[in-house]
Amino acid sequence: MAKLTVRVTPRAGRDDVEGFDSTGTLRVRVRAAPADGQANAAVAALLAKALGLPGRDVALVHGAAARVKVFEVPLSEDEIRARLAGPGG
Repeated sequence: MAKLTVRVTPRAGRDDVEGFDSTGTLRVRVRAAPADGQANAAVAALLAKALGLPGRDVALVHGAAARVKVFEVPLSEDEIRARLAGPGG
């Protein structure tokens, strides 16, 4: 299990995984508003799709009310980077 630090931009024009920045944080945009957990759910679903995992395998563990969040996924850091660098990620 790896912990994945994600910086979220809510209310974006599109849902998109932009890639890792220089600090190793994954930048993600979602259309959902940051209200009632909508953005958190949208980010989890987007990460699951981008990583080729079922939604239940992507869990928010920290930062529910913050732009920088930590998700736990059942992959190694190398597998995460490889899957996001491949087609569709």
